[in-house]
Parts: sequence; C-alpha cells; structure tokens
Amino acid sequence: LVEQGSDKLSAMLQYRTHAANESMYNTPPTFGIYVMGLIFKWIQSEGGLAKMAEKNAAKAKPLYDYLDQSQLFKPTADAESRSLMNVCFVTGNDDIDASFIAEAKAAGFDGLKGHRSVGGMRASIYNAFPAQGVLDLVSFMKDFESKKL
Repeated sequence: LVEQGSDKLSAMLQYRTHAANESMYNTPPTFGIYVMGLIFKWIQSEGGLAKMAEKNAAKAKPLYDYLDQSQLFKPTADAESRSLMNVCFVTGNDDIDASFIAEAKAAGFDGLKGHRSVGGMRASIYNAFPAQGVLDLVSFMKDFESKKL
C-alpha cells in the first residue's frame, strides 16, 4: 500500500517517502496537529463551520455598525471587503489613536494597536472571542468618543 500513493502529492505527503526514510524524513509538528484537532472538535461542538460563520457575523455587526455611524472612529475596509476576524479602524489622528490604545489597554482591552505598517487600530475577534467582549469594546469606544468630541 505504501507504494500505491498518488504521485501528484509532494514528497512530504507521500507515505512511501516516510517509509523509505524510516519515519525520519521530517517530523510532523505534532503539537500543532494536536491543537488543530482540539480546535476542530470545538468548532464541531459549537455547531460546525456554518454556525461559526453565523456567530462571527453577528459578533462583528455591532462593532461595524458603531464604526459606520461614529464621528471619531472610521473603518478602514470597504463594506464589501470587511473581515469578520480583524476589524481595522482609525481616527485620522495619530495622537488620538495612541491615546485610545493606551486608555483601552488600561481598561483591559489589550492588543488593539494596528499593524506597524498601517497604524490605527485592529480589534481581533477570532472564533473563540466572546460576543460580550465586542459589546464591551463598543461601549468603551462610545465613552472615549464622547470625551474627545
């Protein structure tokens, strides 16, 4: 059976490569594979990929709704190109951005600083991030905006 594998697969994915090298051709990243398995099981327990997509859309909606009407914060992606995982936004003023990031961190919202090449802010709301966390962030942003305008 080892020799019957598809020739269309790369050498790394061929069982015959590993058999010929006594399983020492390359050690797969076992911990990463284990963690992926846990994540896949969790996604299944949450209702599968369709349910996860539904939850993520519902989770991102309050943040994008707020950004679309805010007089201080503006989303950086066009509506049809928006991510459900990383919501990027700016104020248009580097000093206000820095103030927001610092105050947000002091309030427990860490990791909002945008990528070093584009600046601004980025709220990463990945699959396991709780919906309440998004609502709390929006509330904090509203309070921050009311103090700045």
